[in-house]
Amino acid sequence: MIDKLVEKIKKTNAPIEVGLDPMLSYVPDFVKEKAYKELGETLEGAAEAIWQFNKAIVDATYDLIPAVKPQIAMYEQFGIPGLIAFKKTVDYCHEKDLIVIGDIKRGDIGSTSGAYATGHLGKVTVGSKSYYGFDEDFVTINPYMGTDSVQPFIDVAIPEKKGMFILTKTSNPSSGEFQDRLVDGRPLYELVAEKVVSWGEQHMGKCGYSYVGAVVGATYPEMGAVLRKLMPKSFILVPGYGAQGAKGSDLTNYFNEDGLGAIVNSSRGIIAAYKQPKYEKFGAAGFADAARAAVIDMQQDIASALK
Repeated sequence: MIDKLVEKIKKTNAPIEVGLDPMLSYVPDFVKEKAYKELGETLEGAAEAIWQFNKAIVDATYDLIPAVKPQIAMYEQFGIPGLIAFKKTVDYCHEKDLIVIGDIKRGDIGSTSGAYATGHLGKVTVGSKSYYGFDEDFVTINPYMGTDSVQPFIDVAIPEKKGMFILTKTSNPSSGEFQDRLVDGRPLYELVAEKVVSWGEQHMGKCGYSYVGAVVGATYPEMGAVLRKLMPKSFILVPGYGAQGAKGSDLTNYFNEDGLGAIVNSSRGIIAAYKQPKYEKFGAAGFADAARAAVIDMQQDIASALK
């Protein structure tokens, strides 16, 4: 799947993923009202509104981008109906030939990580048959518990030709409380980066990049430069663009000289673009068109910076 991701980035000239992280406050009233009329002001109604919102965003942007990143917590808050909407979103994105990066941030010991991996990347055996669960192409992983928490994902993902992104230096303001702490004179995030390389060095795609990548926030470009050098063959998922403050000029450190090596996420900056002054001309009725315009602007911003 890392080869397909690189191929699609080259084809679209857009190292961009749309973060499908919908809050009900992002969903226009007319979409919610239609869902509530059908299913009531219930968890089912909320999930239906989220699904219809996602579908419209995907329909408006799928030809411009290589990948999407649904954050599972935004769906879990609506219970089982929300998880059904998550699965419908994953399946629909696959129908549109998009790479799906499940932002699940899981990580636990042995059998528990194995179960997470099976549910999101692999197949579960039921009697004589086997089934995919959520069936994403990549997932995000919290490595806090070490190799015990990561290896089960590798064991499940690699036979399926799927991959993962390891939280290394995240974009949130308090990430430094742990990630910047010095261990033997070096920040912890550098040690995590070296483990990312170690975990992935035996699992390389034909494109020259590993199936095991890293999450490095756009809000720390100087650290991004250091981590890019430490992980030359690891793809970097870069959150923090747009709503969190980063812009195209902050991203150059995350890419290799070949113009590859990173994919940049924007969530509410795209899916809730119609709420921004720049795109308010589209109105709530044109929320999907506003999202498309935001993707085009983001692609141009990044392309200009990389030149």
